[in-house]
This record gives sequence, structure tokens and C-alpha cells, in this order.
Amino acid sequence: MSPEVTVEARGAVLVVTIDRPEVRNAVDTATARAIGAAMERLDADDALCVGVLTGAGGTFCAGMDLKAFLAGERPSVPGRGFAGLVEAPPAKPLIAAVEGFALAGGFEIALACDLIVAAEDASFGLPEVRRGLMAGGGGLLRLPRRVPLGTAAEWALTGDRIDAVRAHAAGLVNRLTPPGGALAGALSLAGGSRRTAPWAYGPPSGS
Repeated sequence: MSPEVTVEARGAVLVVTIDRPEVRNAVDTATARAIGAAMERLDADDALCVGVLTGAGGTFCAGMDLKAFLAGERPSVPGRGFAGLVEAPPAKPLIAAVEGFALAGGFEIALACDLIVAAEDASFGLPEVRRGLMAGGGGLLRLPRRVPLGTAAEWALTGDRIDAVRAHAAGLVNRLTPPGGALAGALSLAGGSRRTAPWAYGPPSGS
């Protein structure tokens, strides 16, 4: 565990919380390493079946910590990419529990998860294009796999902020909850995943 990320096993579910609410849970190097370590734990521990990734303070993640980046940090982990996740997600199911914003790299983190549960007042977006930048954390590749191609193109080219209700209608969000209920909704969904055979996700780590 690190100050930036809290990790808690709730039975067979590993809850990973980005805990930097003062910067809207933006990701710096320490945060990326801590998330990566949590993903390794999820895959290595045969007692764990599902992971839930969320953010503290009513926000999922605002993306990269730009102040840390300008100071020379790179919020990635070798072999795992941005946030210790986007290039190598865990083999076991990972659910994003989204409150508030999931923007830029934060949206790409959510897209790297298998399922998304979001509060009705949450929002998503890849605003990089409005600043002449490119979303380089895999979001442009994953988005067309989650929503229709034309919808993905519109969201990527405009950088518009997408509310959770619209994202749910497009197929991006699996379940909507009342504000403040995303984590509980994700844990409920994780409970359903736990009832399936663990071997469906691959053999035990020691095999």
C-alpha cells in the first residue's frame, strides 16, 4: 500500500482506490507504480477473483498529473504502461467504479477495465484533441471496441465531455447508479462475476 493508492481485499474482490483527491486523483509516477503493484497482486493471489478500481473524493481520475510530468516524472510502469495498467491489464476481470470525472488518461484507465459502473452524474472524455495533443494511453484503440465506430470517432475528434447516461446508452457503461453509488454497484457486479468458474479467466497463477 502507498499513500497514493489504497488496496483492500473484500473477500475475493480486490478494491483499488486512487487516493489523491487534492489533484482529482491525477496519476504521477508513484501512483502508477502502486496501481501496477495492485494489478500484480490481483493476478498472483488465487484467493482473488475480481478487481475494482475507483477514485477517492468523488472523482475517478483526471488523467496524468501534469505538474509532476513537467517536473520530469513519467507516470508509467515498464511493461504495463500509463498508470501501471493500460498496456497490460490484469488477466482477471477488472471493474471501473466511476464517480465524477474520468477524463483524458482517466478515461483511458476506465477503458482498460473490462466493465464500467458509473454514477448517473459522472462524465467521460478525451479532451486532448482540444489542446492539440493525442490520447496516447490506448483509449483511441479501445473506444471503437466499446461503442459504435461513428460514436467513437465523434468523441475522439470533438473532445466532448460525455455524460454517463449517454455513455450507458452507447454501450460504454455497463451499469448506472445514483450519485455516490458506483463502488457499491461495482461490488455487486463483482459478486456476480465471482459466481462464475475462476478457470474461465485462466489457470491458477502457479500452474
